[in-house]
Amino acid sequence: MLLWCVVFIMFFSACEAKLQLPKDPNITAVFAFGDSIVDQGNNNNLTTHAKCNFLPYGKDFMGGKPTGRFSNGKTPPDMLVEDLGIKALMPAYLDPNLKVEDLKTGVSFASGASGYDPLTPILASALPLSIQLAFFQQYIWKLKGFVGEEETNNIVKRSLYIVAAGSDDLCNTYFMLKIPRKTLYNIDSYTNLMVDGASNFVKDLYNMGARRIWVFGIPPIGCLPSQRMRSGGPPRVCVDEYNQAALMTNTKLAAKIDSLSENLPESELVYINIYDPLLDLIVNHDKYGFEEAKSGCCLGNNEFLLCNISGTCENDTKYLFWDGYHLTEKGYRILLDQIFKN
Repeated sequence: MLLWCVVFIMFFSACEAKLQLPKDPNITAVFAFGDSIVDQGNNNNLTTHAKCNFLPYGKDFMGGKPTGRFSNGKTPPDMLVEDLGIKALMPAYLDPNLKVEDLKTGVSFASGASGYDPLTPILASALPLSIQLAFFQQYIWKLKGFVGEEETNNIVKRSLYIVAAGSDDLCNTYFMLKIPRKTLYNIDSYTNLMVDGASNFVKDLYNMGARRIWVFGIPPIGCLPSQRMRSGGPPRVCVDEYNQAALMTNTKLAAKIDSLSENLPESELVYINIYDPLLDLIVNHDKYGFEEAKSGCCLGNNEFLLCNISGTCENDTKYLFWDGYHLTEKGYRILLDQIFKN
């Protein structure tokens, strides 16, 4: 955690619970790529089970409006742009109500159930990272038409880019479906495939003008409610094999990001460890004001344990998890506070 503070001392005046902008703000926009953690509604009009533009998703968001965010309220992209003082919410790029000002200050290109493995989004009918990059290129062309080439290039260069993916690769493509990935790869070779995908994505993003890129690691996926229910036995314990796979991926991913940072001129690449802060929230949930960390507030009856039923827990602020995969708004807020503080 100390390393995190040192790395970002150039951007923030202090490493506290809330992000602090420097006197001369460098970050003018934030863009998100990856999976459901940062999907703000891009999956709404896709033919996929990985979408949530219906209640009770969003029941605590803007007066109870389901927008396609995978939680009961705000998600990490919303919290980051708000903490950075850029705007209140990050919209989805495919939002039909998108405004020019939204384009200037950042959008999400992410797609729930996507991943670094090219097979993962195919299986889930999600947007592959390659398509997310294509939309980013389209965004650049579109923005040039509104504000001109010079301002567009400045926005692209000064912006912050967050990348969050990999959980679906392990949870769904490798461990749950097994065929064809588990028959062709052991966990060591499969995590190599994932990290190679992440590396190629970061390099492509860099070649399109991005310089400040944050890559989030894999959380302790064996402790997600969905994985506890599937493979944790009657006590619903954390699945150690899954957590070990996440740790292996994170070790390789951190090393790869460090290597890329040394070889891509003017880049500011940072690997972000979310494994340890989230595991602490799960194990010591009572310390953070949660009563339940094994089960989600709303677990649906579909194979992915997304919330597709009307009934939820009585008080979602007592739950760390909203559904089988995603945190409640309170959970996300505390997690980000843990990541960004001393």
